[in-house]
Amino acid sequence: MSKQIPPPTREINRLRAAAALIPIIESGLSASKLSVERASLMASFCEWTVATPPDDPHAVKLAQTVGSGLKRIKVVLASAR
Repeated sequence: MSKQIPPPTREINRLRAAAALIPIIESGLSASKLSVERASLMASFCEWTVATPPDDPHAVKLAQTVGSGLKRIKVVLASAR
């Protein structure tokens, strides 16, 4: 049986985009293909998406994923400056 995908909402779409950005930012920084400034801008979008706590359980899980990724990115950004 296939997984039920929740209907798209603005909140879920933003969280999905932010969750997809996390590995892009991490790999770009590790390969030096992404500047610190650009990565910071991308991370600020991710921070914005988790600024308001979501109500939907699926969105909560996405927000946790984004939050944990942001913690890893902030460590890398702090050491790069």
